[in-house]
Parts: sequence; C-alpha cells; structure tokens
Amino acid sequence: MTVLVVDDEPLNVDLLQQELAEAGYRTLSAASGEKAIEIAAKERPDLVLLDVMMAGIDGYETCRRLKAGEATGAIPVIFLTALSDSFEKVRGFGAGAVDYVTKPFDTEELLARVRTHIALRREIRKVESKAADADSLVGELPRLREQIRQVAGTDSTVLIQGETGTGKELVARALHAASPRRERPLVSVNCAALPRDLVESELFGHERGAFTGALQQRRGRFELADGGTLFLDEVGELPLEAQAKLLRVLQEREFERVGGTKSLRVDVRVIAATNRDLQAQVKDGRFRSDLFYRLNVFPMALPPLRERRGDIPALARHLAEKAARRLGRRLEAISPAFLERAAVHDWPGNIRELENVIERALIMSGGELLDGADLFTPVSSASPARPVEGSLADMERAYIVRILESVGWQIEGEKGAARVVGLNPSTLRGRLRKLGIRKSS
Repeated sequence: MTVLVVDDEPLNVDLLQQELAEAGYRTLSAASGEKAIEIAAKERPDLVLLDVMMAGIDGYETCRRLKAGEATGAIPVIFLTALSDSFEKVRGFGAGAVDYVTKPFDTEELLARVRTHIALRREIRKVESKAADADSLVGELPRLREQIRQVAGTDSTVLIQGETGTGKELVARALHAASPRRERPLVSVNCAALPRDLVESELFGHERGAFTGALQQRRGRFELADGGTLFLDEVGELPLEAQAKLLRVLQEREFERVGGTKSLRVDVRVIAATNRDLQAQVKDGRFRSDLFYRLNVFPMALPPLRERRGDIPALARHLAEKAARRLGRRLEAISPAFLERAAVHDWPGNIRELENVIERALIMSGGELLDGADLFTPVSSASPARPVEGSLADMERAYIVRILESVGWQIEGEKGAARVVGLNPSTLRGRLRKLGIRKSS
C-alpha cells in the first residue's frame, strides 16, 4: 500500500515517512500542492496525507483538484492540520477530504485512520469490480460467461479480440473481478495512446536522469499492477522494440526500469485486447510471432452488436438507466419505436455507438420516456459510417443552445431551460461548462 505525504516542512515529511515505513507502507512525498497533483496522477497512491497550510496552492485547493481529476478522484485524502476550528474542518470535508488529523498528531491514531480508509477503499474497489462484472454481461452470452468461469481463476494470459466498441475492457474487468486477484489493482493501459518514445517508460518505469525530463524515479504500469492484473488495450499498436521487452516480462516475470540496471520481479496477470488481426500483422512483420503465441494462451472473441440483436433491448435499458443517473434524469421507459429502429440498425460502432445514441436521445427527450427513433439514419455496410461519437457533443451543444435561446437564457424556474430539457439546474450548468456554452454578449 502506498501513501503520498504532502507537506512543505521537510521535518514533518521525514517523521511521517518514518512512521509509515515502520508500519509497512510504501511512501511518496511532495513539498507543494502542484507537485502532489502531478505525483498522484502518475503513481496512483492508495491514500494522501495532505497538509492544509502550504505555500502556493493550499491544501483545500489541492484536495479539490485531486478530486476533480479522473485519475485521482477516488484516492482518499486525510488532512493534516494545526487548526482545530470546526469551520476549517467542515471546509476540509467540503473540499473532498475523508478525514483529518490534528497536529501534533498521535502516531497510533494517525496509523489507525490510514488503515481504516485504505481498507474502506479496498472494499469500494470490490463493489466496483462486481458492478463492472455485471455491466459486461448484459444479455445472453452463454459462451462468454463460460469462458470467464473457466479462465478467471487462473493466472493464464488472455487475449480478447473484437471490433471497436464491443466491450473488451468490460470483459477484462469481469475477469479481474472473478479472479483471486480482485482485491489487488487492475491497471489499464491504452497502448495506442502511448507516445512511441515513452512506451517503455510507461510500461516499465524509469530511473532519475534516464532521459531529458526524467527528474525523479517513476514506477511503470507493471510495478503498479504488482499482485494484480495489467490490462493492455490495443496491444497490436505497440512498436516492435517494446514488444521484445514485453515478451521478456511475460516469460521471465522480470524487467529493468529505463536507465536502470537492477532487475525487478513482479507478480502480474496480463490480459490483452485488440481490434486488429494479429495473425495478419505477424505475417506482415508488424507483430512478433513469439509474443502473439505468448499472449494467445486463452483467446476470447467478442461478437459485434449486429450479431447480438436479441440483446439490444436489455442493453438499451441498462445503458439508458446509467445515462439517466449520470444526467440526473428520471427515466420510466424506452419507446417501442426507438427499440424497433435499434433492432435493425447495423451498429458499426457497436455498444459504444448504442451508448452514445441513447445518451443523445435522453438529452433530447423532454419527459420520462426515452424517444429518439428519428435519430437513426440508414447505414450502408458497403461504406464506412461516420462515427456517432464525433457528432454527439456538437448535437448536444446545438440542442441546448437552441433551448436556451428560446427561453432567453433562463436556466431555473417554470419556464427555464432546465425544466424544458428535464435536467436539474445544477446538472444543466455542469453540462454548459463541459460543452463550453456561454451566452454571447
């Protein structure tokens, strides 16, 4: 378990790190809020001990930024403060902290609070893993369920193959949730999104000074996943030089950080996924044959949505309920016309396209009935379809602006835009910020 200590007083940091190390925790440190946000996003600690009074951005603002970050929002924060005023404590909770410890702190009390909140986070992870398992298995998928049952309890490498948007990451989460490693981390890496010159650093970490900009030692994704599962999405996009190093880790369970000489051993279960034909890439010399066979120990093929038409009503209901919760909407039913059109649509973007169409339909439906049959346009299988993802934000933005202009940019009240679109005013304001919508002067 890793704890990030954030304090601009070196003596305080040394004391806290010593106490935490003796209790068996790995520690990281930061002397400012800005550095803490950077380290937390890269290292994903299990908990943050955060001083309130610091130069630069203070602890309250640091906590707010951590909670707003996609990578750091779930990390519990405990404030360290010399302030005993109730107002300051309430302010800390308002910023997103889960607890506080008053300075000078009692070591046993501090360690007890750290243990409690790390244990609580592990329980939350278990619940989230079970939810992910349920999400990935909506519909009639007997073969997929049986394959998960067969391989989840092993450490065998799994290769998930399927078109974009078929739910490969959800299946990986289901495998992790059903495995003996479910209480340890599931670390996901989108190989296609990694800069070519930083792939090895991201996967295996680097030592301080290994290259320009490497100002401190950094753990890679394999180290972060130690004891758990590493999900390599779009593994077919890895450059050949990184493939060779990945093969060694899979075979030997050891590697060196970039710029390092010490071999590190890890206990990681690897799940890989791709929408590419890896065998064709092997023939073309773009993917190593030995790595392919090492990854392809237990292959799983996900069917496209057009081959699961019987599952579309159940998937639509499930995705609509998720979107309604996220948007703060009340949903009673999906119109039969929408389901009829959905059942015959080709869905080139698969489940991801269905999810986006449902969200758009929910936004544009005024009441508690999801109705958006007119959103479907005929798709020719002979020509590539325009991705729904690319147009969703633009259509949502245009729709909300049109409603706002029709009500004179009034958000609240009986005639306000929030009531017209069926959202809470605060939710609508959040959508305006996200979409960059502002009233022109």
